[in-house]
Amino acid sequence: MNRVMVIGVSAGVGKSTFARKLGQRLHIPVHHLDTYFWKPGWIEASSDEFFGSQSNLVEKEKWIIEGNYTKTIHIRELSCDTVIYLELPLRTCLYRVVKRFLTNIGHTRPDMTIGCKEKLDWKFIKFIISTYFARKEMMKERLKTYKTMGKKVIILKTKEEIDSFITKLDQSGKRVM
Repeated sequence: MNRVMVIGVSAGVGKSTFARKLGQRLHIPVHHLDTYFWKPGWIEASSDEFFGSQSNLVEKEKWIIEGNYTKTIHIRELSCDTVIYLELPLRTCLYRVVKRFLTNIGHTRPDMTIGCKEKLDWKFIKFIISTYFARKEMMKERLKTYKTMGKKVIILKTKEEIDSFITKLDQSGKRVM
């Protein structure tokens, strides 16, 4: 487990937190795609910049890259050896997004570009609700494809599974009982 792609069903599923904990456990650098996509003031990076930054990241020997960004997922999926997919219920994801907003009002989260103070609007909530179930189905198919590509695929669907995975992992990336 040297090149790990952490993806999830939705915002609020815990990709950033999971990736950070995994990186600490494995001593592998973690890259949050939000920091490459967003510039200060919530300005989107150009497609060339975003593609280029990911192309540079996947050249490295070891990495954990978290974030969905399906328009550029092909860059990461070709180079990763492990895919970790997080799927929690929609209500949990929505609760966490609201909690994250309330916890970080007026501040920039550690997994976000400096100058992008936490925000929450109806458009984002609507996006989460309207894409959740379709994304869940799309991810099932995507994970099957990753298995046929020879990738190690790990699916974690409860908070307990997510927590247990981290705590039962040794520094080489092997599960210990």
